[in-house]
Amino acid sequence: MEFTRLAPDGPVLLTPVLHGDDRGFFMETFRQNDFEAFCGRRDFVQDNHSKSRQNVLRGMHYQLARPQGKLVRVIAGRVYDAAVDLRQSSPTFGKSFGALLDDKTRQMLWVPPGFAHGFLVMSPEAEFAYKCTEYYAPEDEYCLIWNDRTANIDWPRPLRDVIISDKDRQGLSFDQCPKYR
Repeated sequence: MEFTRLAPDGPVLLTPVLHGDDRGFFMETFRQNDFEAFCGRRDFVQDNHSKSRQNVLRGMHYQLARPQGKLVRVIAGRVYDAAVDLRQSSPTFGKSFGALLDDKTRQMLWVPPGFAHGFLVMSPEAEFAYKCTEYYAPEDEYCLIWNDRTANIDWPRPLRDVIISDKDRQGLSFDQCPKYR
């Protein structure tokens, strides 16, 4: 597994080694000791899996009292995955980071606790899976609006026909949303 840091103490892109032949492929998707060596000690407590159609945008979600770190990957399809640093003590506070994740490269993205997270489906449909370091707590969930000008997420295409939930449409601006210390 190759680890590429996108920001100091921030998101990390993980590139697995694919072993393939005419039967298909094999890859490790997670190895605790390698992950800890590059991303620090983390305990994952919940795995999630979603399927969405093209132009669906989910996010930008985060939990404040019980922040979740997320190790995300695409099982099928292609997404643009985005994270915004909401840690006021961070040198990258307010900055956004993103990566194209797909079922070809099989890359994964580590999004540390303290970031708002979301993704846009670029293929006709996509299956998205992720490991979380905290349990989902709906009473602790917040949403940064996906098109906030301060966060300035570099979505890879014009988003005129984005499909978004009513809850995500009500996301707060960067100035309004609660932040981490």
